[in-house]
Amino acid sequence: MAGGKNMKKSVSTNPLLALKAIGQHIWLDNLSRTLLREGGLQRLINEDGVDGVTSNPAIFEKAIANGTYYREDLERLRSAGLDAEACYESLVIADIRAACAMLLPAFRESRGEVGYVSLEVSPALANDADATVVAARRLYRQVGCDNVLIKVPATDSGIEAFFRLTVEGISVNVTLIFSLEQYEAVLQSYLLGAMRWLESGGQARHLRSVASIFLSRVDTAVDTFLTDLGTLHAARLCGRTGIALAKCCHGRYREVFQGPDFALLRLAGIRPQTPLWASTGSKNPAYSDLIYVEPLIGLGSINTMPETTLAAFRNHGLAADTLQEGLEDARHHIQALLALGIDLNRVGESLQLDGVRSFAEAYRHILQGLTAPEDPVLHEHPGGARLTPSA
Repeated sequence: MAGGKNMKKSVSTNPLLALKAIGQHIWLDNLSRTLLREGGLQRLINEDGVDGVTSNPAIFEKAIANGTYYREDLERLRSAGLDAEACYESLVIADIRAACAMLLPAFRESRGEVGYVSLEVSPALANDADATVVAARRLYRQVGCDNVLIKVPATDSGIEAFFRLTVEGISVNVTLIFSLEQYEAVLQSYLLGAMRWLESGGQARHLRSVASIFLSRVDTAVDTFLTDLGTLHAARLCGRTGIALAKCCHGRYREVFQGPDFALLRLAGIRPQTPLWASTGSKNPAYSDLIYVEPLIGLGSINTMPETTLAAFRNHGLAADTLQEGLEDARHHIQALLALGIDLNRVGESLQLDGVRSFAEAYRHILQGLTAPEDPVLHEHPGGARLTPSA
C-alpha cells in the first residue's frame, strides 16, 4: 500500500494505525470530489491506513450540494439531455471510480480483502428485489472496478436481491442492519449464495461481502424508550444497546464462520462475510465521541467512521483488542431490555423503515436538484455550488 514505510514508523504514535495492527480495518464513511481532488482521501489512506470507503445517497446529497467540482460535469450532462437519475449516476460513478483507483493498492496488497468502495442502489427499490438486482448489475458494470461493493438494504426484498447477486459473484455491502434477526437473515443468505456461486464454477476469492450494522441510531431509539420509563434501572441501561448489538452480532459471526457451518466454504477459499460497524458517530453529546469505536476493536471487523470520528480517534483514541470482551454482558443487556418490553427485533424493523425512508428522501432531493438547465437550481454560495429543489 502507498505510504507503507510511513505507516510502520508511525504505528506507535497514530492510534488509527494501531487498529490495523490489531486486525481491524478502518473505512471512511464519506466521499466527495473535494476529498478526491484536494488530497484528503489520499492522506487518510497514506497516513491513517484507511483502506475502504462507504457512501450512501445522504452523503452524495451533501457532497453535490456543497462542492464546486460538480458544476462543469453537471452542465455537460444536462446539455446532453440526460434525465436527473442518469445525471446523478454519472456524477457519483465518476467519484466511485476515482476512489477505487486510490484504493487499488490496498485491494491488490490484501488480495481482495480490503480496498473497496461502496455504491448504493436507488433506495426507491428497497422493496423490489427484481429491480434491485437489475440496478445492481448495471451499476457494477458501469463502475467497472473489481473493488466496488454494490450496496443493498437488508429489507426482505433486499436480502433476496443480495442472495441472487451473490450467486452471480457480485460483491455486496448489505446495509441498514439494526437487529440480530436482520443480521442472521443476511448471514444465512450469504452462506447459501456463496455455495451456489461455487457450485456454478465461480472463483472463491472473487467474492466479497460485508454486513453493515448500524449502532448510534439503535441507541437513540432505545434510549428514548428507557428515558420514558423513568426508572433508575432503565437509566443505567442507556447508551449500551448499540455496543451490545455489535458484540452479539460478532459473537454470531464467530460461531458461524469459525464453525462447521462454514467449513466446506472455508476449505474452498470463500471469505467470511465481515461485520462492519456503521453509524459510529456519537449522536448524544453526553456520550464519548468514541463510544462506537473503542469497545469494538478486533479481528474480523470493519469500522466505517465519519471524518470527525476518525480525527477524534487519531487525537485521543486507545487501541486495544476489546471486541470479544463482554459478550455475556451484551446478551444480558438485550434480555434486560426485553424484560422491560423493549424488543430489539421490533425496534430494528422500525429503524430500518426510517433508514430506507431517509435515504429515499435524500435521493429525491438530489434528483429534484438535477433538473433542466433553465431551472434555477444551481446557485453560488461561499462554500461552492448549492443544489436546491426546483419550484
